[in-house]
Amino acid sequence: MKDVFLLATLCFALCFPLAAHAENSGTVSYAISLNTQNSAKTAHVYLPYPMSDHNQDITNMNISGNYTSSGVYHDPKTGATYLMASWKEIKSKPELNMSFHVNSHYSKGAVLKDSTNTLPIDVLPYLAGNDYLPVNHPTIQKLVAEATQNKKGYLARARALYDWTITNTYRNPDVKGCGLGRAIQTLTEANGGGKCADISSVFITLARAAGIPARDVFGLRTAGKDGNITGDFHCWAEFYLPDTGWVMVDPADVRKAMLVEKLELKDPATKESTEFFWNGDNLFRIALNRGEHGVSLPAMKGSPVGYFMYPYAEVDGEALDYFSPQDFVFSVTMKRD
Repeated sequence: MKDVFLLATLCFALCFPLAAHAENSGTVSYAISLNTQNSAKTAHVYLPYPMSDHNQDITNMNISGNYTSSGVYHDPKTGATYLMASWKEIKSKPELNMSFHVNSHYSKGAVLKDSTNTLPIDVLPYLAGNDYLPVNHPTIQKLVAEATQNKKGYLARARALYDWTITNTYRNPDVKGCGLGRAIQTLTEANGGGKCADISSVFITLARAAGIPARDVFGLRTAGKDGNITGDFHCWAEFYLPDTGWVMVDPADVRKAMLVEKLELKDPATKESTEFFWNGDNLFRIALNRGEHGVSLPAMKGSPVGYFMYPYAEVDGEALDYFSPQDFVFSVTMKRD
């Protein structure tokens, strides 16, 4: 299938080459600095702190800067693990650097088989709704009923909702960053348009409303190039299948491939992309965080972070816009092995 996919979607393959797993490794470096006013007194910077799992090995973590204190914390409510650096008395421009080595070995999953076994207790929180994933909203309930009609079992319903999401959303390149990640706004106010956080939130909300545990993965999906990868932040999704575990899907990347290649839903290349991004792939991915939306961080004065993927900073209790380079300067670079 890999050869067919490459032939059928040449442009997409150029954007995201299907490198061998041995090549999907390198050192990722963050560089952050805050352009504070002379009167600024305190600052806090928070960074998602990647962890090793069955898809990636994180080693050689290095943290430096002119901060007063730093620490690594985990929020059991949202699942977020993060680095927090604090400046209790700003004497010069706050600067923070974090680097780590990653060996990413994402791959296509084995053939999926449905199961009627009971869901384990630790995945039940991923059925709950919230402001970002409104599982009980009448629109969501109606769409789930329509999309999963006559579908039995976790697997068939998950696949139906994956296909529905691809069919009824589209990538809007004008959306800032990765989007807001609010499912109902994406479906109603934006008529299905958005970026990866928006499209992933649609699938996850529909899945949860259908009784299928689902969650976001916030990270980087890079072509593996050396140099600046600040623009490679990406969100994808996972759903839980009993007896199998978490299954990766990426409907947002299907819609991106369609946009890049100017494809219609009926085109053979779209069908290839749809299968490629169902049940894993071997692109160079780095998971920075998994879990819920609405992350509250220690000492923060602003509203909870919608989804914790980008660096977050506050100066004197005021949140900085991480898309405002005149105040919040950060870059992410890759040095491949």
